[in-house]
Amino acid sequence: MTGATVHKLDIASPGIAERSAPGPVACAVERLTLTNFRCYDHARLDAGCYPAVLTGINGAGKTNILEALSLLTPGRGLRRAGYGEIARRYGGHTAGEWAIAARVRGPSGAVDLGTGVVAGGDKRSVRIDGQTVRGQSTLGEHLTAHWLTPVMDRLFVEGRTGRRRFFDRLVFNIDRAHAGRINAYDQALRERSLLLRDGIRDSSWLAALEKTLADKGVAVAAARLDLIARLRGYAEQPSGPFPGAALSVSGDVEGWLGEAAAVDVEDHFRMALADSRAQDADVGGASLGPHRSDFHVCHLPSGQTADLCSTGEQKALLIAIVIGSTRMAAAECGRLPMLLLDEGTAHLDPMRRDALFALLRSLGAQVWMTGTDASQFADLRGHARFFDVANAHITPAD
Repeated sequence: MTGATVHKLDIASPGIAERSAPGPVACAVERLTLTNFRCYDHARLDAGCYPAVLTGINGAGKTNILEALSLLTPGRGLRRAGYGEIARRYGGHTAGEWAIAARVRGPSGAVDLGTGVVAGGDKRSVRIDGQTVRGQSTLGEHLTAHWLTPVMDRLFVEGRTGRRRFFDRLVFNIDRAHAGRINAYDQALRERSLLLRDGIRDSSWLAALEKTLADKGVAVAAARLDLIARLRGYAEQPSGPFPGAALSVSGDVEGWLGEAAAVDVEDHFRMALADSRAQDADVGGASLGPHRSDFHVCHLPSGQTADLCSTGEQKALLIAIVIGSTRMAAAECGRLPMLLLDEGTAHLDPMRRDALFALLRSLGAQVWMTGTDASQFADLRGHARFFDVANAHITPAD
C-alpha cells in the first residue's frame, strides 16, 4: 500500500497536530504500519492526525485497522482476541508473529509506539521510541481511546460482563491504575477459586488472597463510583438528538462504600469472603465482589431504562456516553481520547447521522470511522481523510 499524500482539506478544520489554540491535547495516530496483522501482510496508512474514514465491503479489513489502533493502548483491544488469533493466516499457515507501529501525537508530543508478538511468543512486547518497556501501561501515557463496535449495539440487553468492560474502559482513560487493580483482583480471584475447588483449606493462603481481593476490590469499586459521579454532569446533558443519559452502578462493594469508609468496607469484604468459602467452593468463583457489579443507563427524555429502548435509541445512548466521556477527559484531564467508531452510523437515522458528524467535528478529537457506503460520510468531505479498503489493500480516496 502506498502512503497517503497531502490532500486538500478545509482550512477551517486543521489537522489536530496543527491546532494552535489553547485547550485539551488530542491523542492522534499520524501514521500506522501493520506487519502480518490479520489480513494484512504489510500495510501503511498516513492519516496526518486528521479524522479518517475507511470504506469498503464487509470483510475487506476495515475493522482490522481499528483493532490495530486499539492495541496501541493497554489491554486486549476492541475484539479482546487472543494474540495467537491476530497473526496473518495464508495458505493454511500462520505467520506466527505480528507487529503494529505508529507515529502518535498526544500529551507527550510526537512519539513512536510499537507492539506485537514474536514467533512462538505468548506475550506482546511494547516499544516506545525504539526502546522496549515493561508492561502495557506506559502506552496509556501517550494514547487513550474510546471505541464502539457492532457487538456493543447489544450492550444494554445482554450480560453485565460487557457493560462492566465498557465502563471500566471509561475509568481507565481517566485513571490508568484502574487496569492494574482489576488485573490483580482477577488474578487473586482465580487463585482463590482454584484452591477452593481443589479442596485446599490453607487458611493463611486463603486469607492472603482474600486480603488482596478486599484491597483491590474496594479500590476498583471506588474508581467506578468516582467515574459515575464525574461523568454524570456530562452524560446527562443532551447533544442535539443524542439524549441525556442517567448513569448508575450497583454491586455489593459499591453499596457498602455508600454507607461506610473504605477501610471499614475492606474489613467487611474480607470477612464476608472468609465466611463464604464453603459456598464458593460449591458454586465456584466468589458470590460477591466487584466482578459481579452492573452498570445501569436510563434514557432521560423518556425515563426508560436502556434495555427497554429501541435499537436506535440504545445506539444514541452509547454515543452520548462516549461523547460525554470524551468531553470529561478534555475538561478534567486536558486530553481528548481518539475515537474508533466501527459501523458507527448503523441504526442511526439520517438526522442523527448528520448530527453525529457535526458533533464529531466540533469535538476536535481524531475519529476513525468505518462503513460500507462512502456516500453516507459526505458531510465529512473536507474534514477527514478518506480511504478505500479492499482485499487487504488501503488506498487514499480523498
